[in-house]
Order: sequence, then C-alpha cells, then structure tokens
Amino acid sequence: MSLFKKIRNTVKLLQSVDMDQLAKINQKIDLAEAMKTLGKLDDRQLVGLMRMLKTKNKKGQHDLPPIDGDFYNLDLKLTPEQRELQLKVRNFMEDEIRPLVNDYWKKDQFPFEIIDKFKKMNIVGVPYEGYGCPNLPFLMEGIIAQEIARVDVSTSTFFGVHSGLAMGSIYLCGSEEQKQEWLPKMQKMEKIGAFGLTEPNVGSGVAGGLETTCKFDGENWVLNGQKKWIGNATFADVTIIWARDLDSNQVKGFLVKKENPGFETEKIQDKMALRIVQNAIITLTDCKVPESDRLQNANSFKDTANVLRMTRAGVAWQAVGCARGAYESALKYTKKREQFGRPIASYQLVQNHLVEMLSNLTSMQTLCFRLSELQDQGLLKDEHASLAKVYCSLRMRDTVSQAREVMGGNGILLEYDVARFVADAEAIYSYEGTKEINSLIVGRAITGYSAFVS
Repeated sequence: MSLFKKIRNTVKLLQSVDMDQLAKINQKIDLAEAMKTLGKLDDRQLVGLMRMLKTKNKKGQHDLPPIDGDFYNLDLKLTPEQRELQLKVRNFMEDEIRPLVNDYWKKDQFPFEIIDKFKKMNIVGVPYEGYGCPNLPFLMEGIIAQEIARVDVSTSTFFGVHSGLAMGSIYLCGSEEQKQEWLPKMQKMEKIGAFGLTEPNVGSGVAGGLETTCKFDGENWVLNGQKKWIGNATFADVTIIWARDLDSNQVKGFLVKKENPGFETEKIQDKMALRIVQNAIITLTDCKVPESDRLQNANSFKDTANVLRMTRAGVAWQAVGCARGAYESALKYTKKREQFGRPIASYQLVQNHLVEMLSNLTSMQTLCFRLSELQDQGLLKDEHASLAKVYCSLRMRDTVSQAREVMGGNGILLEYDVARFVADAEAIYSYEGTKEINSLIVGRAITGYSAFVS
C-alpha cells in the first residue's frame, strides 16, 4: 500500500470519529506526529486499528450488557407482587443505605437513623403469621436477606438478628402472651431484639456445653455467665438468653430486658468485619428474670435448634447477597478501568475471573432458591440448611477474593465496596455454625454415623 493510500485511509478513520473523541485525542497526543506514525503502519496494523476505532465510533463505545448478577433469571420465578417487593428493597438499599455504610463502617458505629427508614418498609418478620407480620413465603425472607447483603452485610446482620433470631425465638418458643407482648412492637421496630447463645469459651459446642446457667429460686430465675459476639446487644431492648438449667441440665430461653439488674454489655472493639454491627460481650451476674419472661416452649436445646434451622437458610441467602454485591461491583469496575488502552473487562484473564465469580453466584442462587422452596413446603431439615451454609459460604469466599483480585490495588479501598465485602465475608463464613460443624451435620445425615465428639 502506498503512503498516499495509507494517509487517505487514516484520514477516513479520523473522520469517522466524532468531535468529542477527536478533541479528547488532540488533548492527549500530537495529531501531526500521529499522522506520520500512522503512515508507517503496515496493512495488518492498519486493519487492526480500523477495527478498534469502528468499535468505538457509536456513542464512543459499543453498547454493553447491563450489570445483573441474576444470570439465570430466577426473578422470573417470582410473582409480580414478590418481584415488586424485591425491587422495592433493592431501591431502598441503593438510595437510603449505600450512601451511609462506608462512613459508618470506618467509624465502627451503627447508623441509628436507618431504623426509622426500615420501619417504613414493613419487611420485618416476613414469614410469621399474625402479630402484624406480612406472612409471606420464606422465599421472600431469603430474597430480602440477599438484597440487603448485596449492599451491606452489616445491615443484613442487624436485620437478621432482630427479625430472624430474636423474633423467631419468641415466635417458635414463646407463649401466646409473650408473642402478643413483643412481636407487634418488634415488627414495627419499636423494640429491637438480640440473640444470646454463643459464649467466650463455647461456640461450636453450645449443644452440650453452655456455661451460662439458670436456676429457679422459688420466685425468679437467676442467670449467671457470659455471652460473646451478640449482635445488637449494646442497644437492644430485649435479648434472648439461652442458659443451662442447673437442676435439669436442659437448655432454657429467657427474655432479658436491657434495664434488668445484673445484665451488662460491653462493646467488642477492633473487629475487621461487620464493623457496623454492634457486637457485645454480655455479663450476667445474679441476673433475676421472672417466670413470665422465660420462653415457655423452650425446654431443651432441640427448641434452640429449631430457631437456628429456620434462620440458617437466611444466612445462606446473606452469603449470596455478599457474593452478588462483590461480583457486580467488580464487573462494573472492570468495564470502566482501562489499562493498555482498553477496559480490563476485555482481557481474557479478567473475563475468566468474572465467569468463575458468576458461576459461583449462580449455583448459590439456585441452591438457596430450592432451599427456600423446601422451607415453604415444610420439608426443611437441619442437613438441608447446613449444606447451604457450607457451600454458599465457601463459594462466597472465593467470589469476593476474585472480585478483589480483578480490581488490583483499588480492591482494598472502601470507596469501591469490594474491600468491605471481603472483610464481612469472613464473619458470614463463621457465624451460624462453622464449615466444620455444618459439614458434620450433613455427614451424619448421609452416612448415619455421628462424627461429633461426645
């Protein structure tokens, strides 16, 4: 090709570029010098350059697909009303919560203003019947958990402790009088709840080794001991405390109010995860609780396990939300971040990471969707919830790690959100049963042999 033809073709290429692009090019390079350089290109190089410019001559860039972590369109399985609620929660989290979370995460503080915002949503106690609760399928409780965690896992944990663990304990184990007293107020978030099971020396072994004790003295139950990692406990109006009866050696549950003498909380400092959640160490010193505040239908750890079974599915959905938030943040970043003249999303290795993240996320979503269907059909077993917790927390961990990787150094900055997802994923990985404990629950179900230490 002659020099004249090369330059003529180059001029045609530049004419195909809109004025905005040309102005941007002129700011960055010397066009006269560029013309000389272009005249030295061979045929293959010119063809490649033409292709590159043509892909960017429509609106500056070819149309890109939307960022959506629901690759298998599971939203199509929702009813129009359910889909409307999902989008309502998503928009609420984007508009009201996302602008707050990084600042409060840095400060290790809880944004109390979000409680009034949540009140207006009417999404507390979703699966419960009566007491002002929406009485929607468990599936929607999972969808809501995903949508909240998609923006912030701390907020999801606050909400899950209150709506799931605390309200769920009263709903499953309380007397009718206790339900009438607490559930309507908690549903409206006029009263906030916490759940005290884990202890400083007892985590995985709570089924048989609670050190917190209770004893009836003829008038009141006297509680002694400590609880650790109790979310919401620094400000909750009522905390569900699980303790071992010194007389029967059975686990019992109690409604302990924040003003109860002998009940003290100390905020846990220096966490690397869930920094918005106000976790506390609770100390019970001859804490007297009347019989009327003992959960009347909580008489053994089996009753505690019923609460955990119900809420563990929600934790699996939280893992989905955490992974989805990290994936969508990373995908958005890779489409905008340019290196070597192109968005990094256009490179093979980055696309491989994105596809692995999406594969994790899609498998987690479909598993949890079926899990919630089993729950709504009354078929949920411990091993079903435990398998979901094991698998989803593992795949979540891998997903947030790859999200951080494709973002390079920026992946450790709060402003891009993924750093927060990476840290918060570590908490999800451990709470509501570690991988090992949940694996043993599933292992016992499929082999018929219990491998728990007795």
